[in-house]
Amino acid sequence: MQFPVVLHKDKSSDYGVTVPDLPGCFSAGSSVDEALAMAKEAIEVYLEQLIEEGKPVPLPGRIEQHQKNSDYRGGVWAFVGVDQSTLRVTAKRINITLPERVLDAIDRFAEASGESRSGLLARAATEYIGRAGDTTLPTAKRGKRKFKVANS
Repeated sequence: MQFPVVLHKDKSSDYGVTVPDLPGCFSAGSSVDEALAMAKEAIEVYLEQLIEEGKPVPLPGRIEQHQKNSDYRGGVWAFVGVDQSTLRVTAKRINITLPERVLDAIDRFAEASGESRSGLLARAATEYIGRAGDTTLPTAKRGKRKFKVANS
């Protein structure tokens, strides 16, 4: 999952990073590389919090749409990749019933995509639910890192 981010830098500050699709999710770093690494960690914390609260994970938007927002004027755009399968959430084994033709189609698609059946179903469900778009959550902190996740 690739989230567009916008970087800003003032003469007397670190690089700031804002994640437009995740309101209140931002970070900073003394270099572009550090700022982007911190943004990745901030996004992961934000998504983990959503998942733990049973809220949908929003799908990343398009840079072209975000550029219309005057809050991001003058920023430099980049993408930060997050692998949803590495988020720290507990996996649970479940038993479901599907029509055989649907299961066959899932297995064929998973194999062609290089994914497991479980991985494909988890990703598909996350993306489907993410279309709902509820992205509010409380502040979260991790260690002494420079980032914050907060209500917008």
